Amino acid sequence: MATDRSIGDLLDAGEEALAEAGFTTGDFAAARELFEQARAEAAQAGEGLAEARALAGLGMVAHYENVTALMAGSAVDSADIDAEEKLFRQALSGSPEAGPAQALFGLGLVFQVLHSDWMTAMPYFWQALELVSAPDTDAGEYLRSEVHRHVGFYFLAEDVQPEVAVGHLQISLDLREQLGDPRRIPTGLVALGEAQLSAGRRDLAVDLLTRAVAQAREAGLLAHWIRQAENALHAAQAAAESADPAPASADADTRAASADAESDKQ
Repeated sequence: MATDRSIGDLLDAGEEALAEAGFTTGDFAAARELFEQARAEAAQAGEGLAEARALAGLGMVAHYENVTALMAGSAVDSADIDAEEKLFRQALSGSPEAGPAQALFGLGLVFQVLHSDWMTAMPYFWQALELVSAPDTDAGEYLRSEVHRHVGFYFLAEDVQPEVAVGHLQISLDLREQLGDPRRIPTGLVALGEAQLSAGRRDLAVDLLTRAVAQAREAGLLAHWIRQAENALHAAQAAAESADPAPASADADTRAASADAESDKQ
């Protein structure tokens, strides 16, 4: 790994490597190396905000690895969950004045996705939502999208209010489309499609999920992302052909976290 890049460049490269690994390759080694290097250089330079960002990045690497194990149908060791949580807590304590939305969001993920504990997760998600929604936020489109996404899941799967879920998940998709990364748009379409199905808009759900399948294939996403979109589409098509009320739908993030590591987790 080159050592002449700035800390900011290393962090940006780490985030790109994480996206590539999480959506298309499944290999997180480069992302971890970049964030580790950024963390070491930030600590040496006394740059607390950059160090916190690197720690949060390492937490996200750990989270994606844990999620990948769930998606493959494997159990996640409690030590790996604890290690992920520790990284987010270190990021939060390392720069509490910096508006640590990523670290707060990461802690929410630990409890929602890996512990199936919405009650503990939501205070972190609410704090993150407040930070990324502030007029002076410096949060990027993807983090903002992800925070709205998981708040939307809450209203889809826990405090069931489909229309509120649709609102958050529409914002989440809009931010993904604004970012323009084709790797990230299909999951936004899936989440919104499931919410529209829960709200009873079956034809719209089928349209969104048809787009999700096509775009997931076009973007060359990992097989489990494509399979997740296909499964959601099949469920929406079945509901559209049925006279029964559309069932409330939980996103695959929630399904996999609350069951025994189902392989279709989002």
